[in-house]
Amino acid sequence: MAAVETKKKMLGEMLVAGGLINEGQLKKALDEQKRKGGRVGELLIELGFLSEHDLAAFLGKQLDLPYIEIEKQLVDSDTVKLIPGAMARRLIAVPLYKDGEAVVVAMADPLNIFGLDDIRRSTGREVRQVIAVRSDILKAIDRYYGVSTAIEDAAMDFAGGVAALAGEGGEGGIPTAAVDDAPVVKLVSMVIAQAIMDRSSDIHIDPEGQFIKIRYRIDGVLREVKSIPREMHAPIVSRIKIMANMDIAEKRVPQDGRFQARVDHTDAGPVVTALYQERNALRLHGDTAVDIRVSTLPVIQGETVVMRILDRNQLILSIDGLNLSSEMLEGYKKITERPYGMILVTGPTGSGKTTTLYASINGIDRKANNIVTVEDPVEYQIMGVNQVQVNPKAGVTFASGLRSILRQDPDTIMVGEIRDRETAEIAIHAALTGHLVFSTLHTNDAAGAVSRLIDMGIEPFLIASSTIAIVAQRLARRICDRCKKPYTAPPELLRDLGLEAGKVTFYRGEGCQACQNTGYLGRVGLFELMEIDEKIRSLIVAKASSSRMKSTAEKSGFRSMRQEGLVKAVAGVTSVEEVLRVTQEAEAI
Repeated sequence: MAAVETKKKMLGEMLVAGGLINEGQLKKALDEQKRKGGRVGELLIELGFLSEHDLAAFLGKQLDLPYIEIEKQLVDSDTVKLIPGAMARRLIAVPLYKDGEAVVVAMADPLNIFGLDDIRRSTGREVRQVIAVRSDILKAIDRYYGVSTAIEDAAMDFAGGVAALAGEGGEGGIPTAAVDDAPVVKLVSMVIAQAIMDRSSDIHIDPEGQFIKIRYRIDGVLREVKSIPREMHAPIVSRIKIMANMDIAEKRVPQDGRFQARVDHTDAGPVVTALYQERNALRLHGDTAVDIRVSTLPVIQGETVVMRILDRNQLILSIDGLNLSSEMLEGYKKITERPYGMILVTGPTGSGKTTTLYASINGIDRKANNIVTVEDPVEYQIMGVNQVQVNPKAGVTFASGLRSILRQDPDTIMVGEIRDRETAEIAIHAALTGHLVFSTLHTNDAAGAVSRLIDMGIEPFLIASSTIAIVAQRLARRICDRCKKPYTAPPELLRDLGLEAGKVTFYRGEGCQACQNTGYLGRVGLFELMEIDEKIRSLIVAKASSSRMKSTAEKSGFRSMRQEGLVKAVAGVTSVEEVLRVTQEAEAI
């Protein structure tokens, strides 16, 4: 015990000698230690006298051990399996890779000699230590042990609880009270936390035969991450409904709900705290704060649940952040500075249209302009913008909300989506009477938006008079920078793409731990911008075909999404396969 106390005192004295803290701060930390226990280093961080980074770097220098940032390391998945997840959490240590006969392990406490002995016994190898920040190690443990062990452990605990409670009542023999038990709370927390750490946009929970399939949509592609026994379905769905403030007794009709969640990383694993919609997630101080939109749907097998994750930290709130080409960026900025007219953003569901709208209105001076939106639903709250939530039960539709907005003396209006003739007519009327209007349509390309409005029953001359620009977009997966490799495009591919023969270099991801062996990490927008000039206006009034409008626009410098994508493929941002995949519908028009 005395040796441990001496070691703690020595650490404090070393920090004072190194100029990281002063004597008074060390005394406060030691007094706090006497009062509630704990380690001096952690208490200094908790009191705000020292940062995790500074402590780890200092210890590395003093002990002659490398200090590393785990986020910049390539972690070998086979090496991670050398020690159990429970041991990794207990020791705050994560194996990184093998170095000959030794295993390299990142630890937050390099003085934990007993922990080192445990790792040696578990791995059967010598241990080479490196130092990393404690919170980074915990996040790495959550990531690398997350779905494979933490969810499985929680599911096993929960299965044991379900077996003990079977026959006590409730649907499927599971009492309603079971949803408050710790195992189901832990299981749902793990599923949500892992999805957030994996950058998922959606979580799908589907009953299928004797199992429940849990899938994450990552970079636009669904991946199955876990399959768990069917008897856990009812309590899991009920737990999610409670978090989203929904009716847990109603299983026959679809329901929608919403909650705000904070993910805190603890020694025991990630913990999700649900805060209902009335709270403001921007005021939270957890590691990650997100909005989660919940939808349930009764199907033959039971109820499916889809949770849409809306991460404020990932929201692009500037036009510069949209990754438009330099020419397109300059042109679009000038368009958004016009005092009136309608700007349409088109594309399929999940192509990033709402993000483009938010980035566009966020670039407008909110002090000098009254900006009002009507959305279904309001995905992100923007300070200084009056946002209206569509509520059909209360009589608030896009059309009725838009009519009310026009009586609020707006300068700029955003309509979440034009779905019918009535909404389109009001939006066009607003654009013609001195308002700048932003909205979206579901069409494959920019020129197709005109045909869509005509199909709704809008007169061509009204479309030509009100519309000033149409943007079409898709989201393509980015190539992972850590495993990106160049290759020379074969002549037949260049011929199919309409490119000149010669040496053209494209890139592809080989797959690594960072991108979960997919070769892709994140997404990038592919855009086309059609400005409505006099030539295009004449074609709209004449009800010309989309292909004719497109060919006319190309003479003025218009570049299609596929052309834009190929430029990004040559630059190594995305792959040519991705460009072809996401633009095939647009090019088929």
